[in-house]
Amino acid sequence: MPRSKKNTIPATEEKKIFVLDTSVILYSHDSIMNFDEHDVGIPITVLEELDQFKKGSDTRNFEAREFIRLLDSLSEKHTLQDWIPLNGRSRGSFKVVMSNESKINAEEVFDERKPDHKILNAALTLSDAYPDRKIILVTKDINLRLKAKSLNLVAQDYETGKVKHVDDLDQGTTVLERVNSQKISNMYKDGFCEVEDIRGVKDVKANQYYILKSSKNSALSYYNPETEKMEKVEKRTAYGIRPKNAEQTFALHAITNPNVRLVTVQGVAGTGKTLLALAGALEQRREFKQIYLARPIVPLSNKDIGYLPGDIKSKLNPYMEPLWDNLKFIQNQFNENDKDFTRITEMVNKEKLVITPLAYIRGRSLSNIFFIVDEAQNLTPHEVKTIITRAGENCKIVFTGDVYQIDTPYLDSQSNGLSYLIDRIAQHPLYAHVTLVRGERSELANLANELL
Repeated sequence: MPRSKKNTIPATEEKKIFVLDTSVILYSHDSIMNFDEHDVGIPITVLEELDQFKKGSDTRNFEAREFIRLLDSLSEKHTLQDWIPLNGRSRGSFKVVMSNESKINAEEVFDERKPDHKILNAALTLSDAYPDRKIILVTKDINLRLKAKSLNLVAQDYETGKVKHVDDLDQGTTVLERVNSQKISNMYKDGFCEVEDIRGVKDVKANQYYILKSSKNSALSYYNPETEKMEKVEKRTAYGIRPKNAEQTFALHAITNPNVRLVTVQGVAGTGKTLLALAGALEQRREFKQIYLARPIVPLSNKDIGYLPGDIKSKLNPYMEPLWDNLKFIQNQFNENDKDFTRITEMVNKEKLVITPLAYIRGRSLSNIFFIVDEAQNLTPHEVKTIITRAGENCKIVFTGDVYQIDTPYLDSQSNGLSYLIDRIAQHPLYAHVTLVRGERSELANLANELL
């Protein structure tokens, strides 16, 4: 290990050096603080890329600005070419890697000058400068990880905030067999029963849904944390939309339950997530000042919407069209002369019901609002947290999405905000979750989900 004053690290040789890619910082601006006692290298190219992201209202713009402020604060009395201690006794140091001094040049290997290859060169430089220490490139870009490995560099995803076993996420629904038929009959009669009367109930959770079955009858129920009883769930219609299976019945119950202020509905395409959320919101229109239906904008082919023709409205229409389709479907459950049909049109015209890109509502007060966030799997955990922390008085938030259908290159089924939320907030009395497992759009759509 070099012993020059400039490169001396006040740490033991067992400490690793993690090299951060831009994607990690845009995912979480405080990621630099999450490597325990190990040291962190920031390629100068990362700072150059962050400079391009610092302007704008999108979450990644916020993350870029916050990281720049954090770095400025930490380096107040130092130069960035020196190893600078991170705040906290248990944390290591960081520095900005300025130049390529490695024997291997990634730009020559891959025959292209681009920021990713400069970041690889920074990791290679540290590997040559500190041969006794383990150098690890941390990036959310899968392709960059593969390129790093081809250069004999260790590369990892940023694991903080990741759900370890996404397949083990709570489904929100439990099927109980061999329940005493008399207890089920009593539930139909009284509307509830004691938890201890139901065979097979273990580790009861707040707002958990149960399908109770006996040899003679069955019932849909949920555990009410306020009454501490198993209560019957009725199959009800919401603004012309009637649930077609048990899971949809549970989802609509959670969406319309006034005691539940936060709901997640997870499921593949065609299971009715957005439709149920919107129908449930319309059913409760008198309880809220406005209904917001929003979704994140994920650029087509990873290109900014500026590539699309027309004004801003024309650019955004393709992204919002699926939401309008759901609204039209609900409206078409009624005749044109029906008051429920015309009410939807009036709500849209008076902005009582607003369909908008998620970026357009950032910074706005979420008081007295029924807020539906569609395609929530394309949000980061920080974005989800930001939305929830802005909830004011009489606010209800419903997140819908499919944790396996990720449209952004820097998220996956384990690291997206929807998975993170389902994993972290389970069992809270203000929260309910339902996973929809059966597609109800059409037989053809179900065939695609099953076989393709």
